[in-house]
Amino acid sequence: MMIRDVVQQAIATGYLTVEAENQLRHLLSRKYDLEDMNAFLKLQQAAMSGYVKQESRELIAAKATSC
Repeated sequence: MMIRDVVQQAIATGYLTVEAENQLRHLLSRKYDLEDMNAFLKLQQAAMSGYVKQESRELIAAKATSC
């Protein structure tokens, strides 16, 4: 699997799972090409604009409100 595959799935669904985030961390720790880097930047922009939601952030928010 490549970074761009994970990004494409997240953008298509509008959701980045914890599993996908972990995959990205692993993939980013290896060599990747410019296309993958551009895809990752696109995902960051989508997350910052709210177009893609992050499961990890939702879990943190839910935990904070339940305390």
